[in-house]
Amino acid sequence: MGTIEVRPARPDEWAAVGGLRWDSVFEFGGVADDSREVFAERFALWAADHADSHECVVAVEDGRVVGMTWLAVLSRVPSARAFDRASGDLQCAYVEPGRRNAGVGGRLIDAIVDRARERGLERVTVHSSPRAVPVYERHGFASEDRMLHVYVVHPEAASHRGAAPDEGR
Repeated sequence: MGTIEVRPARPDEWAAVGGLRWDSVFEFGGVADDSREVFAERFALWAADHADSHECVVAVEDGRVVGMTWLAVLSRVPSARAFDRASGDLQCAYVEPGRRNAGVGGRLIDAIVDRARERGLERVTVHSSPRAVPVYERHGFASEDRMLHVYVVHPEAASHRGAAPDEGR
């Protein structure tokens, strides 16, 4: 293994990032709508169109993207204490299986949190897989009883918690 650099993604790397995103869905049992190559091309276009609200950080080894994560920035309603407000959501963290358990994921998380601080964001949230919760906790994330969510469109996601999206209504 070579040295792994963690840094903001460049536009010429967005297709490679899209390939990792496709890999992550496939790895966890998802079914892709497109081939990896088609998805990666579409993803690169999406990344270009969303550069104002989504920042990507990559892990690069020998010129090849081996990990990624995203900071999605959301403007918040002004308050009397702070008119200009925003928060972030860490999304799509993924490291190739052969590069896991070597601190790469933690370095990506730290880079996103650092970027959020630079931007003056109030908080960063993450919706984690159960396997990754300890990693996020080691890097400063904590669960709160006040942070709630409801699934409104993506029924497969609700199955991870063992309930149908409309159960209990």
